[in-house]
Order: sequence, then structure tokens, then C-alpha cells
Amino acid sequence: MAGTLPASEAAAAAPQRVTVDLAASEGPVMRGANGTLYGLSDDGVPSDAALAPLKITSISQKPEGGAQHPNGDALTVSRSFFRNGGGEINVMMQDVYAKWPYEDLGIDDYLPRVDKIVKEVAADPNSERFVYIPFNEPDQIWYGLGTSDQAQYEANRDRFFKDWKTVYRRIRAADPDARIAGPNESAYHTRLLTDFLAFAQRENVLPQVMTWHELGSGSLRDFQGHHDTYRSIERGLGIAPLKINIDEYANRRDLSVPGQLAQWVAMFERNKVYANQAYWDAAGNLDGNVVRSNIPNGGWWFFRWYAGLTGDTVRVTPPRANAIDTLQGLASYDTQRRQAQVLLGGSAGDSDVVVRNVSRSVFGGTVTATVAEAAWSGYEGRHAAPRVLARTKVQVAADGSVSVPLRGMHKMSAYRIVLTPGGSGTPATPVVPWTGSYEAEDAAITGGQVYTQGTVDNANGYAASGTKDVGSLNTAASKVDFTVTVPKTGTYDLAVLYGNQSGTPATQKLSVDNRDTVTVTYPSTENWTYRAKKDLAVELTAGTHVLTLGKGDAEVTLDRVDLTARTSAEPSASYEATLADLDGKPSFDYSSSAGVGTGALVLRAGDQAVFDVYAPRDGYFTVVPQASAAVRLGLHGETVTAAPGQPLRLYLVAGNNRLRVTAQQSAIRSLDVSGAGSTAGTLSYEGASATLAGGARLVDSTYASAGSYIGDLGNSASSTAEFTVDAPKAGRHVLVVHYAHNDRRDNGHAYNTDIMSRTADITVGGAAPVRATFKNTWGWHDYWTLSVPVELEKGSNKVTFANASGWAPDIDRIELGRIVG
Repeated sequence: MAGTLPASEAAAAAPQRVTVDLAASEGPVMRGANGTLYGLSDDGVPSDAALAPLKITSISQKPEGGAQHPNGDALTVSRSFFRNGGGEINVMMQDVYAKWPYEDLGIDDYLPRVDKIVKEVAADPNSERFVYIPFNEPDQIWYGLGTSDQAQYEANRDRFFKDWKTVYRRIRAADPDARIAGPNESAYHTRLLTDFLAFAQRENVLPQVMTWHELGSGSLRDFQGHHDTYRSIERGLGIAPLKINIDEYANRRDLSVPGQLAQWVAMFERNKVYANQAYWDAAGNLDGNVVRSNIPNGGWWFFRWYAGLTGDTVRVTPPRANAIDTLQGLASYDTQRRQAQVLLGGSAGDSDVVVRNVSRSVFGGTVTATVAEAAWSGYEGRHAAPRVLARTKVQVAADGSVSVPLRGMHKMSAYRIVLTPGGSGTPATPVVPWTGSYEAEDAAITGGQVYTQGTVDNANGYAASGTKDVGSLNTAASKVDFTVTVPKTGTYDLAVLYGNQSGTPATQKLSVDNRDTVTVTYPSTENWTYRAKKDLAVELTAGTHVLTLGKGDAEVTLDRVDLTARTSAEPSASYEATLADLDGKPSFDYSSSAGVGTGALVLRAGDQAVFDVYAPRDGYFTVVPQASAAVRLGLHGETVTAAPGQPLRLYLVAGNNRLRVTAQQSAIRSLDVSGAGSTAGTLSYEGASATLAGGARLVDSTYASAGSYIGDLGNSASSTAEFTVDAPKAGRHVLVVHYAHNDRRDNGHAYNTDIMSRTADITVGGAAPVRATFKNTWGWHDYWTLSVPVELEKGSNKVTFANASGWAPDIDRIELGRIVG
């Protein structure tokens, strides 16, 4: 099953059917649809741990020093992109200009800018991994190629073609091996592409990469036709198939939403084209899929699943092809790993996934089917490791098929099905807690207003659960009463999807049945509809209750609340070894399906498995390798030996942590992680304890943890903050900086929020300074954390923050935790 479906989403119809044919290969998994436009803003934003697992094939960024945005420079972000396994970088050359649409100063003004961009890119040691995009949306900008007046179109077209030829040859003159992409229309135009390809072929200025944009909801219906028509134009002209990059796709209502992303990714991967999600809001969060700098949301987990597909993709037949907002999917089949994976989403209700041609020589007579859900958690709502909903052994039918039922699917969620050989034994039944979801628009509203968001007709509206939220809760009497019914007495985790554009942390009053009122504090968000998630706990007796969220000190927008029964004292998750990222040549052992895990991964010398482990906060967690022999765990630059089945106390940072596992010889089934992030044994120092110099000062603030923070730090070589840290033991530690800043630049863009990062040089003892990048926190009084691994000596250590060339962030406090606790 897929979970409990609210009555408002229940489908009365018979289950939809999705068919997967393992015998119908579409070619090797390409992962082309995981790209982003301005998904990286700085070296370190997003973090390496958030970036590396996604195996991103292409990104689009501005030229170095381009005026269009304050950050996202291609050469700057290339450092983190390439060290984390990134593919190639599209350079949006016209983003050298400041205005949107670009100021049209003529081709003679543009050419010297082109020369500078090419010179800088060509000199980069990774120049072969850059692609030049000379023009952006020429159908709308500078050239007006979308006009319906044929005579005007031809005049505009000829001017564009002349400039294309000029710029193309200018690029090639400076960089003979340059790869050039275009024409890069804002939407697909058969008329223009037919003329363009004929011209480019005739004049020997054919792009190496064909680009255009697919942004509206209609693309989910029309892209296949666009693709097929384009390929027919190529064939008609005798042009060998060019690489295609849909370098802007999807709209606000799609980004961060696993169920929407599944539809887009399925059609791009099926056609083996590359594609980059569009940049509608803030740079540096992979277009809405990373919270802060290192924390996954539901969209991140969907792309992590996508990155985990191996082998070939195979044909998936959905209930309706080429339709808007329907159940769609993609699947992979790896005979070497003996795995089949199916990713799907986009529809509520029930479905049956029928996998055909399940080879008995690969899987045996039974398979273990593992089903997990990646839910929508908002653009800025953290999402723990996807919950496993079912793990069952299924008999392969006489016709070679396996049927996996999904019941109570949620429209905004994506689902993953993994098939592995059944082996002997019985898989452990996952614990699936009771959960209930309650839409704010369906609750009793006082002093507020229901708004419609992110529909098919308003695709550039922000995503909202049920396409509605409740805002304008701005009077003293404003409140929303949620009537909830829970099955038993106990502790329930309450998740509130909200927006807070007040500029500071905002509060509401939470009460249960008009009693036990507590204050809920919501960190700032980009705007009222850029959804985040607040997690807290409530005690409820079995039966019906009214949960009230009433106005506190500022306005907050409410979308939905979720209640989940707490099943254990501490959260826990098991990460299957056979689904980890692998290096070397480990083997797979599916002889037993008993317990947790989809089999065992056999590691030998030279092999490595990398697990992506989620932590809800910075602190200590219990990590247990379920292995047959000792393994070595690598974390934050520290390596420790772990005995099989024995717990380790390790310091994890908030969000994603990459744990590397090696062994001389060991069969590992899973890495089990539990805990809430204990701070026992950590070192903590308030800003007031630091020695300040050169203008850095202590500033009073009710929002800071101890009533003050370090401000005016940096912007000169003499401005520093020095903490004295007393370490009981020497060794590798994680330095956690609690910081805030809200630097941004307003270019007058219609939609982009040009937030800026700050940096600080951190020096520990006599070690070389380490430059850390601190993303904008949406408010001057919203404190986030950034973690930096450091080495401490036993006893006194000096930890100094500085920035000689710019402002450092405001610092509330620091914490340090030894990696092995």
C-alpha cells in the first residue's frame, strides 16, 4: 500500500494500471533530466553532501562577473560542481547584461562581451566541459521571432541568423573546440527551427547542442510531439541527431513536488534528452530541491532516487500518455545488480504496477518488492529518508509478470518500487505509522482568506497542497481550527506547512481543544507562498480534537497540517546497502530476504559503498552496520572501524551526510541510524564569549540564543572574532556555526529573488584558514547552521572568524562535536 489517503483525494474508480516491460530496453540510464538553471549560487551552496548524490549531468549558469544576478557565476560554481561529479555547464552568455529582458545595445556592444567570456572559459582547465549559449529566448528578446506577421518574422529571422553566424564564428575563432548551443527559444517553434537548421547547415554554423524551453503545464502533453517533429526536421535535412537540452523546464507548481517532477523526468528520460529545471526564485537551492544548503526536501529525494537508477531504462506504459497531471513513470533494469526500479507519481488514488518479463534466471521464482514514498514537504520543508511502505515477497506468475499494488497514493508524492530476487526467508514488515492530513482551506477559518495557488491554468503560481492555502491571517482574532480524529492516546508529530514573509521569525498560538496553549515559532521564508515545514509534537487522547492555530506576533500563511503517530522514542531509519552508491566491483547476495534490506552487498578490498544518511539536526546519532564482519566508516574526513551489529555514536550534521563504508571482506545489509541528535558531550560557546576586534561588536537581540550576536564582522583585515575552545580530547570535530544574514540585491526582476551569500575565513590554531560560504537566511534574525570539519588539539584552541574583503555573517554562537562521540 502507499499510505492513508484523505477522503478529499479518494478515487472511486478501479485502480489505474502502469505496465513495465523489462524486455523492452530504451538504452542506458542517462539521468539527463536532473539539471538545473542557477541551481548553484556559490562554491558550497548547495553543500557537497547535497550535490554529489544527485549525479547532475548539466547546469546552466551566467558568465563570470555577469550582471544579471549577484551570484551563480559559471567558473566559480564549477569548482564544487566538478568535484561532486557534475557533467557539463551551459554558459548563458547574455546573462552578462543586468536587465531583464536584456538591454538591446546592438550586436557591436555584445561582441566584446562575447570575447571576454570565451577567453575566460577557454582558459579554464575544464574548458571542454563548458557549453556556450549565445542567445537566450530570441523568439522574445532582441529579435521577436514569435511574431505571427510572416513578413516581420522573416525580417527578424534574417537579422537573428546574421547575428548567430557572427557570434558563432567569433566564439570558434577564440576557442576552436567550443561547443555551442541554441537557438534556445522560450518555447518550441517548428517554423523557426525548420528555418534555423537549414540556415545553420548551409552556413556551417550548426550548434552542437539543440536547446529550447518547455515551461508550461501544456508541455506535459505536447513535448513528445515537439521532440518527434524536431527529429523529423533533422532527418529531412540529413542532419545527424543533435544532443538536445531542454535547458529550462517546469514551472513553480512543479518544482519541489515529487509527483510533478516524476511526470517531467519520465518523458525526458524516455526520449534520452537532457533537461534543466527552471530558475523562478532563488539561486543555490537546486531550483527548489534543497532546504538551506544541505537539507533534503521531497524533491531532493526524488532526484536521489533518479540518480540511483542503473542499467537500462525500460518501457513504461502509463494509463494515459502525453497528458497533463496524470500517473507517469520511468523504470530501470540492471541484470548485473539483479535489480529493477520503478519511479512514478502524478496522480492520487490506487494503481497496480505490473512488471512483465521478469526473468527467472535473474530473479528466481520470487521477488522482494520494496515500496517507498517521497512526499511533498514544501520548497523549504525538510524531508527525512523516504518511508518504506511495504516490503513483500511476491511470486513470479507463470507469464513472467509481477504485480505490485499501490493504494491510497497522494498526488504530490512520488513512489519507488524496487524488485530484487526473493531468496529464502520472509522480509521484515515495515512499521507504517498512522497519519492524517488536514487542509487549511477545509478547516474553520476566522479572520483569514482562502487563496488558490499553482493550478494548471496558473502554473507559475507556487505549489500548495490541494492547490489552496489560507492567508491574510492578520487580525487579532485570526485563527484556523482543524478538527482531527486520532486512533489512540499518545504522542503525535505535528507538521505545519506554512509561509512567513514578515521578515523575522513569526509566532502563532497552538492550542488543543482551547487548552494547553503554546507558542509556535516559524522561521522566515522567501515569501508567503514559498512553503516551509514546522515540526513539533502534541499529546492527544484517542478521539476527536480541535487543533487551533491563532495569530501571534505576525502574520503566517497556512497550507496543511499532518499528524503522525509516534511509534518509538527516537526516529530511526535503515539504509539498504544494495541501493547505496558504489565504487569498485562489489557483489550482490540475495540468498536471503529475511529482515530489513533488499539483500546484502559483499564488499572486498577496493570496494566502497556510500550511504546518504539524513539527520534532523546537528548532533550525535547511533549508527549500526548490519554486516557479517568489521567495516570501516568514513564521515567528515574521519575513519573509524565498526564491529558488525555494534553501535557507534557519530556526529551527524543537519540534513544529508555521506557515510563511506569499506571492508576487507564483509557482507553488509543495511546501515541503521537512530536518534534525535543529542548534544551531550558537545562544546558550546555564545557570541558574547568571543574576543572581538576591528569594529566587530556584540549586538543585543531578543532572537539570539543568549540575547546577543556578533555583528559588523569583517570587511577589513582587522575585524575578527576569536573564540577560545577547550577540547577534552584531540581529534576531528565538526564546527557548527549558528549564523544569520539577509544580503540581497534588487535588480527589479519580475520573479528572481537575488539573495546573496556571505563568506568567512575560519582559522583553527595554526592551521590554514578555511573559507566557508553562508547562504542567505531570509531574515537578519533567522539563525541557521553551517558545519565545517576541523582538527582540535587537546586543551585550548583558538577559533577565529574573519573576512578582509567583505562582511561575514552575524554569529549567534558556535558548537563543536567530536565526530566519534
